[in-house]
Amino acid sequence: MRRRSPTSQSSDDSMEKGQGKNHHPRICLLASLSGLFWFLLLYFHFVILGGSPAHDPLPLNAQSIITPQSNAPLNRAALRRAKVETHPKQLSKNSQPPVISSNYSFRRDPESYSFIRALRTVENKSDPCGGRYIYVHDLPPRFNEDMLKECKTLSPWTNMCKFTANAGLGPQMENAEGVFSNTGWYATNQFAVDVIFGNRMKQYDCLTNDSSLAAAIFVPFYAGFDIARYLWGYNTSMRDAASLALVDWLQKRPEWSIMGGKDHFLVAGRITWDFRRLSDSDSDWGNKLLFLPAGKNMSMLVVESSPWNANDFGIPYPTYFHPAKDAEVFTWQDRMRKLERKWLFCFAGAPRPGNPKSIRGQIIDQCKESKVCKLLKCGQSGESKCHSPSSIMKMFQSSLFCLQPQGDSYTRRSAFDAMLAGCIPVFFHPASAYTQYTWHLPKNYSAFSVFISENDVRKKNISIAERLNQIPPEKVKEMREMVISMIPRLIYADPRSKLETLKDAFDVAVQAVINRVTKLRKDIIEDRKDDNFIEELSWKYALLDEGQTEIGAHEWDPFFEKPKDGSAESDSSAAEAAKNSWKNEQGQQ
Repeated sequence: MRRRSPTSQSSDDSMEKGQGKNHHPRICLLASLSGLFWFLLLYFHFVILGGSPAHDPLPLNAQSIITPQSNAPLNRAALRRAKVETHPKQLSKNSQPPVISSNYSFRRDPESYSFIRALRTVENKSDPCGGRYIYVHDLPPRFNEDMLKECKTLSPWTNMCKFTANAGLGPQMENAEGVFSNTGWYATNQFAVDVIFGNRMKQYDCLTNDSSLAAAIFVPFYAGFDIARYLWGYNTSMRDAASLALVDWLQKRPEWSIMGGKDHFLVAGRITWDFRRLSDSDSDWGNKLLFLPAGKNMSMLVVESSPWNANDFGIPYPTYFHPAKDAEVFTWQDRMRKLERKWLFCFAGAPRPGNPKSIRGQIIDQCKESKVCKLLKCGQSGESKCHSPSSIMKMFQSSLFCLQPQGDSYTRRSAFDAMLAGCIPVFFHPASAYTQYTWHLPKNYSAFSVFISENDVRKKNISIAERLNQIPPEKVKEMREMVISMIPRLIYADPRSKLETLKDAFDVAVQAVINRVTKLRKDIIEDRKDDNFIEELSWKYALLDEGQTEIGAHEWDPFFEKPKDGSAESDSSAAEAAKNSWKNEQGQQ
């Protein structure tokens, strides 16, 4: 073996020692870089992916979460946060793998919601329809148009064919007595909202064929016309057939699966009790559309809603006035301001001798005994003046106050005819207006109306004339001006044209539905749930101020209390009221 010389060995040793001196700064540098790398990795893992508000700019400022039990897909970042990866060799003898708590929550990416695109349209300031798009289902004609072709079957007493003419407005009325305007006045049936609203939707300026852009989805089902055909003399199977078929059709549509129908709405020009049958007995009234699971998810717009249920919303009865231009509305308002009103108050209607709760008899008696009250008393067979729109409107135009007690049900078309005439309404039950038309009427009811408890009238504790005479003239003038200013939002414009700047009852209702769906969507994203919501007290929630969520005792609680036996007034008594309303109110109001 060749041996190294001492010289060469010394040279090699010195080289190795020199190299050893250079190792220390390199190792320190590598250690520093390694430490910095792990620090940045851990910082990114726990702070950036951990959802710090300062580093988590989610769309719509969403702070939504999703629990592990949810069926919704998690995004990758959430999975990384949830997963703890520890190599088995790194565990000590007594250590256990980390356990994720069953109530651990994950932040869900808002992009995973199918309706996020619709919400984002609001951000496009160059799009005048941003946040206002409506998608309309293309229903089979049996759910709408076919009913109009068979219009003679829509009512057992009235030929509805003339009332479905002119896009649902009915026959045009002449202005022989000078009570109306020369244009825009029609003999509109009080139950014609189905077709009026449907035709107005065809003129809506933000319709879309792309349902992913829609702020809400409209179902053009003529629910009121459908049930009207079968209210008398038909079994429950016939009454429910179209509703069940509609639900079956909707649930097969991809649009339904996005929110389970909670972004859908439809319109029925009848009172809610026609759609709330409690049993499958043929003797019970109406159908069960609003009690179907799918029906509970949709928003139903009706001319009278239930105080105890959350899936229906009151919209105005149609009046006789359907202007085609803004100018027609302005001209009418100016005319109502200038009228001389010689009567302090008036009442048009029939007594309800078969209803012990009705105060109509007492109201008629007080009006007869007063020299400042104008009365149009309508019998069961009806007087010609009670069937005459011009006679009724002429009386309203000549009165300061118009009495609006309950009809067979809570509400009356007469209230809207009166306000159209600039007459200040006097209500005797909060469900006749204040808890019904919360989208269309001011929350401050004393600004446009007078409230007199029906209990005081029933017990003869109050004189209506004295109560109204106590209101100062200046206050009366302010209230009348408020009523007149409300006219545009209480009427339905001619469906065959468009108002230029004014918003009518249709516009107000559609915007309210959009607001409702938008709030539901944001609540889903932000995981907001009102676990304390009490559906039986639904009437209270719409009366809350902005940002207020808690409900408590209210001065109107006695009006909505259930009987001591636990049954709700929404059962047999409401059904009986619905049954009588068709017969009694149709010919008189």
